[in-house]
Amino acid sequence: MISMFQALYDIGGPILVILLLTSIFTLGLTGFKYWQFRSDRIGQLKPLKSAVRALDGGREGDARAKLAASKHWLASIILSALPLRGRDGLIARLEAEADQALQPYESGFRILDTIAQLAPLLGLLGTVLGMIDAFQALQSAGSQVDPSALAGGIWVALLTTAAGLSVAMPTSIALCWFEAQTDRERAFAEYAFTILVTPEMREAATTEIGAVGYGT
Repeated sequence: MISMFQALYDIGGPILVILLLTSIFTLGLTGFKYWQFRSDRIGQLKPLKSAVRALDGGREGDARAKLAASKHWLASIILSALPLRGRDGLIARLEAEADQALQPYESGFRILDTIAQLAPLLGLLGTVLGMIDAFQALQSAGSQVDPSALAGGIWVALLTTAAGLSVAMPTSIALCWFEAQTDRERAFAEYAFTILVTPEMREAATTEIGAVGYGT
């Protein structure tokens, strides 16, 4: 392992070693986040959609059974809110609880975003430093310039830019996927909370229409 790092250092300098360590860290963090999302069923909304449809159709018992069988983080919030329907500010309270519940899944996003932005800049820095060394060698050679040596110094310098882009692009793709999953979760939570209070609204509207019809 030490010999590998030494070889990378000899080729691309400290920047290439830093990018390698960054890629290892990013791979580990991405793998952990993927395991976290899969184990906690983030993005797997089909059972919850079935429960919300049952709730919207007035089948509260069926909805309770489906929610109780689900291990999704949103199921427990909806279950705890069922007895509270009709209370003022319920949706705002539930949305706040949903944001709080989603925070552990969004942790690490800022780190991945920082890596995606800084990795190309680190690669560019390594290229600039390599080009400086190449032109210093060119100046020292004077009239005894070896074009092959100059070309070798340039491609080695460009290697760090390629490495930086190779770290940044997969990181950006992974971050976009994670953010899309959490955005989908939050959007469905808002929809479910709206459906949660809808039966109360329907009942009130039906009562009002019946009263008007009776009065006429």
